[in-house]
Amino acid sequence: MPKLLAIDTSSESCSVALYLDGEYTSLSERAPRQQARLILPLIQRLLEAKSLGLTQLDAVAFGRGPGSFTGLRIASGITQGLAYGAGVPVLPVSSLKATALRAMRVHSETRVMALIDARMDEVYSANYELQDDGKLLARSDERVCAPEALVLPPEF
Repeated sequence: MPKLLAIDTSSESCSVALYLDGEYTSLSERAPRQQARLILPLIQRLLEAKSLGLTQLDAVAFGRGPGSFTGLRIASGITQGLAYGAGVPVLPVSSLKATALRAMRVHSETRVMALIDARMDEVYSANYELQDDGKLLARSDERVCAPEALVLPPEF
């Protein structure tokens, strides 16, 4: 089984997760504008709790957005540094796709329009459909628009 570390600072929360031996462990703190200060100690706590070093990972994933520009820079920079130092690949993950997958699992749905607050009276959005083979298919491009401009596809 792969050993994956995931990092997300694209919102007001600072989150890290570890996939190890088929189980997820995570730490998260809601800390607006504090992600740069908190992310490395959270990663260290999570890895130490599992007696795992960076070089034992198979990859490091990060929330590539959409989201806060500064938060995305923090996550991508930390991820690149850790992955390069450990000699493991980087896996960028769409924040909208992750949101959609979580909603599908929690609510037992196969079609979801994922939305994230983009501030300034706009939202990031994308439509997703879970295929029979378990793959998540994007049914639209990720976009930013006013909430009233959202259109749900007819098949949803």
